[in-house]
Amino acid sequence: MKIGVAGTGRMGTAIVQRLIGRGHEIHVWNRTLNKALGAIDAGARWARTPGELVNASDLVISFLFDHVAVEHVFMSADGLLSGHAQGRLFIDMSTVSPGAFDRIVAAIKPRNADFIECPVSGSIRAARSGDLVGFAGGESPAFERAQPLLAQLCRRVEHVGPLGAGARMKLAANLLLAVFWQALGESLALVDTSQMDAARAIDLLADSNIGAAILRTRAREIVAAINGDSSGPVAFDVDTVRKDLLYMAQEATAHGHSVPLVNRTLECFDLASREGRGSLDSVAYPAYWIARQKTPPVAAPA
Repeated sequence: MKIGVAGTGRMGTAIVQRLIGRGHEIHVWNRTLNKALGAIDAGARWARTPGELVNASDLVISFLFDHVAVEHVFMSADGLLSGHAQGRLFIDMSTVSPGAFDRIVAAIKPRNADFIECPVSGSIRAARSGDLVGFAGGESPAFERAQPLLAQLCRRVEHVGPLGAGARMKLAANLLLAVFWQALGESLALVDTSQMDAARAIDLLADSNIGAAILRTRAREIVAAINGDSSGPVAFDVDTVRKDLLYMAQEATAHGHSVPLVNRTLECFDLASREGRGSLDSVAYPAYWIARQKTPPVAAPA
């Protein structure tokens, strides 16, 4: 297939690599060319505008940072919908708020094109190997059209409901993950890794009732960060976690739900960002939290 990918950040590039490996012809666009070089080096072809990307593709995947970026890339003067969108299939994999697609879908329908959302859960490694979990939202015919391609990217993909349901499911998954990173930092601070080897503590926690799989798969990176070493390439940074937490809080407020854990975790990640740790990978966040507990609080002015 001729597939366009709009947004070649870390996950977008990994998906490009996966699709090229499956024999597809891939065209890419990104706001900055520099961040598309990894995809181009892998064999993707560059499109100068989102509209040109659509013209060169039968199907377009967008993987963008937030709902502002998604709306701009679709709706701007040279955006995706400025191309020959008639009959195309659009799949948005961004992590955004559930109402992000209302204007986009209204503009797509007259073009007789299909649109679904399918945010995904999983690491960059999982994206490259086709082991993501997808949460699809939208009309059933559009999902059925997208399913053969999604099956090449995901080990499991579920149609979870109408448009917006996929975003809610992804936010629910990321809620557990974000709160987990905060809880792990507090847990290891309680253990006191200056008195007990961090690797041993994490191994014991992984074997306890909580048994989070991520403790086993990411233990090496977590321990490296605690020991002051590099935790490896950044995959899911503090500022991205903050963005997702903000969407969770806004969605809960819109539906009259109380999410005290989300709100408190957002405060903690906001603090990390203010202290210059916005680009820190989430696996290194527990190390940041532990180190911060050892820093004497700044005295308030008299």
